[in-house]
Amino acid sequence: MSSLRIIFAGTPDFAASALAELIKSEHQIVAVYTQPDRPAGRGQKLRASPVKDLALEHNIPVLQPDNLKEAETQETLRSFNADVMVVAAYGLILPQIVLDIPRLGCLNIHASLLPRWRGAAPIQRAIAAGDKESGITIMQMNAGLDTGDILQLSSCAITEEDSGGSLHDRLAEMGAIAILKTLKDLANNKIKPIIQDDSLATYAHKLDKKEALINWQHSALEIERLIRAFNPWPVAFTYFNSKTLRIWQAQVLPLNIQTKTGIKPGTVIACDKKGIDIHCGEGVLRLLKLQPSGSKAMDVAAFMNGHAKQLPPGSLLQNSSIT
Repeated sequence: MSSLRIIFAGTPDFAASALAELIKSEHQIVAVYTQPDRPAGRGQKLRASPVKDLALEHNIPVLQPDNLKEAETQETLRSFNADVMVVAAYGLILPQIVLDIPRLGCLNIHASLLPRWRGAAPIQRAIAAGDKESGITIMQMNAGLDTGDILQLSSCAITEEDSGGSLHDRLAEMGAIAILKTLKDLANNKIKPIIQDDSLATYAHKLDKKEALINWQHSALEIERLIRAFNPWPVAFTYFNSKTLRIWQAQVLPLNIQTKTGIKPGTVIACDKKGIDIHCGEGVLRLLKLQPSGSKAMDVAAFMNGHAKQLPPGSLLQNSSIT
C-alpha cells in the first residue's frame, strides 16, 4: 500500500486516538488542524486540545483557524497537497471548497452507525435512548450534516453497564482501527460507498447541562439511562434542600418492589449502605454513587457514613432548586 499524504482535523481525546494510530502508520501526516486553545480550569488559562498536544509531540505543523471560510486559510490548506483529509470531532464546518481540496476528499470518523445518530452527541444519545448497539461510521463528507456516503461500518454492543465515558473510549479505539482499514481500501480501490437512508436519521443534539437535571416523573429505566449517558459529563443531578446532588451511578430495581400509592416521584423510600431507593414516575431507582454539593463523588456506603441523616426515608428530591 502506498503512503498517503494526510491532513488531520480534530480536537478532543476521541480524535487524538485516531491521530495516534495514523502517526504510527505508513502514512504521512502533513498538517493537523484543531480548534483554537480555550480557557479551562479554575484559573481559566488557555489550554491546548489533546490533538494539538499530540501533534506537537511529533513535530507536525498545527493550524488553529477560527473557521475555514477565509480564502487565505483555504490556500494554506491547499498548499499541503494532501491526498485526503481525515476529520474526527473537529468542531468546525468544512465548506464545500475545502471538501474538494484533497484528491480523495474528506473522510469523517463518526461515533454512530449512520444514519442512526447524526450530530454532535451520538454516544450519549444512543445510551439515553436505550439503543442496543453503537459503532463507528467512516463517511465521505459532503456539505450536509453527517449525510455523506458510508465507506465503512464497525458495530459494537451497548451494555447495561456502559456509560458515556466507557462507550466513548471503546469507540475511539474502534475509530482509529476503522480509519486505517478505510484508507487501505481506498488506496486499493476496494471501497463501495453506501448512500444513507435519510428516513432513518435521528439528530443527536449537543449536550446541555440543563438536560442533566433529573425529572423524577420519568421512569426509573429512563433516568438510569440518562445517568449513564451523562457520565462523565455533564453528570445527572437533582436538588435536595436547594442544594445540588449529582448522581454518578444507579440501578433499576426489579418491578416486584412494592411502594405505597400516593407517593410523589422523587421520594426516598429506603436508605441504607446498599443504596438509596427513589420512587420514580414508574419503578424504583437505587442510587449507588453520589456527589453532594461541595464534596467529591462517593459510593453510597461512604455517603451514608457522613450524610445519612440528610436523606432519610420520606425525603423528597426535587426538579428545581426552589423549594
